[in-house]
Amino acid sequence: MDLEGTEICDWVVRQCMTCVVLKYRTPQVWPRVNGRQQRPEVLLGLEDAQRAMALLRQDATTWGIDPQKIGVIGFSAGAYLVANMSNTDERTYPLTDAADRQSSRPDFAIIAYTARMLDNSNGRNNLQLQPWVTFSANAPPTLIIHAMDDAVDDIRQPMAYALALNDAGVAVDMRLYARGGHAFGMRPTADPIMTDWPEQVRNWLLGIGML
Repeated sequence: MDLEGTEICDWVVRQCMTCVVLKYRTPQVWPRVNGRQQRPEVLLGLEDAQRAMALLRQDATTWGIDPQKIGVIGFSAGAYLVANMSNTDERTYPLTDAADRQSSRPDFAIIAYTARMLDNSNGRNNLQLQPWVTFSANAPPTLIIHAMDDAVDDIRQPMAYALALNDAGVAVDMRLYARGGHAFGMRPTADPIMTDWPEQVRNWLLGIGML
């Protein structure tokens, strides 16, 4: 199992919160048209995430959780999935039972080193988003975490996303670090400032009343 999922869950539980790890369908081929990557018409991972959120809210009493304080955190590809959950107003699959009448949108979102946001076709230094990236004014408060020296997902990826969320009227915070690279997860790094990011998450959750 991906350590990013299990390590963050260990931390979440220590904050006296309940944690659920989503195993979603992957990989999924992104087709190319005229040499440019295109998003699949249906994101299978998004369907899985929406269904999981519906089931959590449906059975919130059984699990002992507050159905109005269910958030999501995603890393890299998972961060892109979280962004889609945040901004998708309707389900992308037919309703199957009573659970699917529950909201599938998270109450808060935490995004770490996201990708697939930026359109680099007009040059590397622009903040133009890919045509498939959509935004909703109903997206939840969002915290974005990224390292400036990420060689896999350029810092402009989260910057473009944050600006678009802000323009949509969504509360968005960013925590940017000079060093940390990509996929730093919960593991200690040589930079003590970078290693402190979980405490920043805790303070943010307290600030928005989710903890």
